[in-house]
Amino acid sequence: MKYLQFTFIPTPRSQTATDLLCAVLADAGFESFQEQEDGLLDAYIPANTFDESTLRAALDSFPLPDTRLSYTWQEAEDRDWNEEWEKNFFQPIVIAGRCVVHSTFHHDVPQAEYDIVINPRMAFGTGHHETTGLVMAELLEMDLQGKTVLDMGCGTSILAILAKMRGAKEVEAVDIDEWCVNNSLENIELNGVDGIKVRQGDASALAGMVPFDVVLANINRNILLSDMRHYVARMTPGATLLMSGFYEEDVPLIRAEGERLGLTFVHQKSDKRWTLVKMAK
Repeated sequence: MKYLQFTFIPTPRSQTATDLLCAVLADAGFESFQEQEDGLLDAYIPANTFDESTLRAALDSFPLPDTRLSYTWQEAEDRDWNEEWEKNFFQPIVIAGRCVVHSTFHHDVPQAEYDIVINPRMAFGTGHHETTGLVMAELLEMDLQGKTVLDMGCGTSILAILAKMRGAKEVEAVDIDEWCVNNSLENIELNGVDGIKVRQGDASALAGMVPFDVVLANINRNILLSDMRHYVARMTPGATLLMSGFYEEDVPLIRAEGERLGLTFVHQKSDKRWTLVKMAK
């Protein structure tokens, strides 16, 4: 697959601007990001899905009005992306002291109760991003034995894999991106887990599925607000909904929509302003 490499220049430069830019660009279809030491951001998008009007609309909606954004772009050279992740970003990480995430090319991996192998292949979800780490830490505290789990917007399926390792009976992993579906299947095989079904689609794909005891949705605020009703319709009485992919200031909107749909707020947790909300039916 051919990728386009964009370099974004925020002015003034700040970590907040970079974090928000990643979130905005993810909504516009960008799949991978690499921060540069000088505050610039490299972002990658499949050439066959790039749409300039979508990018311009995303940048026009940037939530920091005093920050100017410019960019350059080029065709990304063909690379061994696993090698790029190894050299530049993806290093083994331990979540909550209990789960280590690494790739097949890593050596001297820390020992942990749960060992997950992820070859990201440009798909989001290695455990490094705060939102993924928040959901994984929450799963490590939950009783998933015999539960049915939905991983919505599964990316690499790292959350689905951890849920299965934690004793979930059946797991459905859903993503709109064919690239993520293929990467999920590879990662599931790498970890030797069964009982995870992967399918391509959006929230409409949930119609007709059996109800779930736990629903995981690590996506973004707008999609969560739009699709939460579909998640609730597929939750068993007493089921848990874990949502992340948004900032602390978005919690009132997320909570209000959940409560409007009959859910009860349980708690929220944050890491560098990225936030997880837990609700129950």
